[in-house]
Amino acid sequence: MATSASSKLNKAIKQQYMDLPQGDKVQAMYIWIDGTGEGLRCKTRTLDCEPKTIEDLPEWNFDGSSTYQSEGSNSDMYLIPAAMFRDPFRKDPNKLVLCEVLKYNRKPAETNLRQTCKQVMSMVENNHPWFGMEQEYTLLGTDGHPFGWPSNGFPGPQGPYYCGVGADKAYGRDIVESHYRACLYAGVQICGTNAEVMPAQWEFQVGPCEGINMGDHLWVARFILHRVCEDFGVVVSFDPKPISGNWNGAGCHTNFSTKEMRDDGGLKVIEESIERLSKRHRYHIRAYDPKGGLDNARRLTGHHETSNIDEFSAGVANRGASIRIPRSVGQEKKGYFEDRRPSANCDPYSVTEAMVRTCLLKEEGEEPTDYSK
Repeated sequence: MATSASSKLNKAIKQQYMDLPQGDKVQAMYIWIDGTGEGLRCKTRTLDCEPKTIEDLPEWNFDGSSTYQSEGSNSDMYLIPAAMFRDPFRKDPNKLVLCEVLKYNRKPAETNLRQTCKQVMSMVENNHPWFGMEQEYTLLGTDGHPFGWPSNGFPGPQGPYYCGVGADKAYGRDIVESHYRACLYAGVQICGTNAEVMPAQWEFQVGPCEGINMGDHLWVARFILHRVCEDFGVVVSFDPKPISGNWNGAGCHTNFSTKEMRDDGGLKVIEESIERLSKRHRYHIRAYDPKGGLDNARRLTGHHETSNIDEFSAGVANRGASIRIPRSVGQEKKGYFEDRRPSANCDPYSVTEAMVRTCLLKEEGEEPTDYSK
């Protein structure tokens, strides 16, 4: 099993230093999305006192030419604190700070999709849009081989692994448990976890979160998972089809509701939203992975509990449909629906914004409306 060299360092020795008092100073780890739209970067600064609100955190900068975000001749980018969490690695009073990235001219970087998402969410505040996102991921060795798989060949076929228990069924539970507890400590709205259909594949769920909070909490949960895996010497992949062949891919199913949908008779509103989504399938496919649908094309084949990327479908309790209405929602005539199209490596800001644009702002056509004019 290929693990990183850093995982072999003596963690007991490290703990000796982590137990040292830090005086009145606070370490704030600034986190941002890099130019790939998938990768996360971080760096730490010392603050003189514990920040109580986001306004207490200073702006910062970084070298964008080293993160695929600018040219070397004009490389300074701005980090604008957007959301703050407790730091589960350094513990209180230290903080994790999720940041937006601005270019030299103070305009959003190309992969800063938070600004337009926040604007769109502010337009529908009275609808109280709730989201829950189911983040699937795969654990890999540093050589890219799935964690726990035989070095030559494959494990037994899918069947016993989903929600499985036992050393021959659950690969990497220590990481899952560590991540779950770290998210709870940080204040991330993590609401569950389970082993997935492919061995070494897992899922955690975040939500319900209202509006812009969905993207903030999912990105920080992803960062914490990367950081936990670093300690264990393994790698987490959000690739939507990490292993080709007869293995399940990885998605980020997104559950969505509004106050109207959750109230009595809300099923009618759900059905109206699904009708609008059916007329805007290609726009959503483009918004649901960082490569405009190319990543998802490997996953959305119509097999392995997915819909076909070229066709829109909906149904009650149908895991092979684009949109699934849970059976309980069909019975109670209110609740939420699940969009099963977003890929595991989607940007949650892009996904939630697209859903609000189509379902609540009632946009039509291939392009999003520009509300800044």
